[in-house]
Amino acid sequence: MSVTLKDVAKRAGVSRSAVSRTFTEGASVSKKTRQKVEKAASELGYHPNALASSLTTGRTKLIGLISNNFHNPIFLEVFDLFTRGLQERGLRPLIVNLQEETPPEQSVRMLRQYSVDGVVVASSTLPPDFARAFRDAKIPVVHTFGRIANAPDVHVVGIDNVECGRIAAQALIDRGYSRVAFLGGPAEATSTQDRLRGFLEVLRTRPDMAVTHSFASAYSFDAGRVEMTKQLMTERAEAYFCGDDVLSIGALSAIQSAGLSVPEDVGVIGLNDMEMSRWENINLTTIHQPVQHIIDGSIDLVVSMLEQPDRYPEARLYPCRLIERGTLRPLP
Repeated sequence: MSVTLKDVAKRAGVSRSAVSRTFTEGASVSKKTRQKVEKAASELGYHPNALASSLTTGRTKLIGLISNNFHNPIFLEVFDLFTRGLQERGLRPLIVNLQEETPPEQSVRMLRQYSVDGVVVASSTLPPDFARAFRDAKIPVVHTFGRIANAPDVHVVGIDNVECGRIAAQALIDRGYSRVAFLGGPAEATSTQDRLRGFLEVLRTRPDMAVTHSFASAYSFDAGRVEMTKQLMTERAEAYFCGDDVLSIGALSAIQSAGLSVPEDVGVIGLNDMEMSRWENINLTTIHQPVQHIIDGSIDLVVSMLEQPDRYPEARLYPCRLIERGTLRPLP
């Protein structure tokens, strides 16, 4: 039979409430009593029940971690960092996989059933009103990789996607390309819209350059390969800014299958700098997104909201930079 709180109290010679306070964060208990309880618990092999303690504290320490982009390999990195970071703060991630477009009300209902203390919406494709639904339900929420605004409705942590588009455009200008294209993710995604906007903003100042754009159906390898295959059947560009590394890798696969070389025949630049893009057989020139900083900032905001639920919404913006590898022409 499992060891109970009553067993520990008997061994330590204290009340059951003293044992409960010893294992309740922030509860008042004398040093002498704590030592007696911890000694008895160690001898008996007792471990406090997290679910039972939540009934006393009103805190489950569960944080809902929601995403709809599990087919993108970068989310292996994202969830690794998120789960470890939350656990280091004494919190427990509850992962929610939104495979299809899901009304936010359904996710709110589900996470309420688990009495989560907070929610992280980790997606650049879910619309802003998805995170707002949790705010309206009085559940602390952070939108990670969301669209940055000067006066956000919820806490948002991410990058300036418009500036990333500008960085990509300037990289292509600097390398002397004259026919360039944007191959983005889903057209309705705010990340796609903003990256295209920054890309076109710079290139509109260059009437000597021809610019086109197209959209893949998802941020995935298969979608990138399909869309690049279509582009290669028309008058192809000299270089493509693919709005995500996994799209870029799909595009590289299509280019190779067409018997073309990178960067000699076609140049490619991605965005994210995920681990796979650094592999020698891929060697993708890309724009580095500081995922570690973004996740650390998101966890900081989650923790602060648990202590101060009415904290005014904040936007945290992290800078990106170009990573030179081998899928664009070298600088002249």
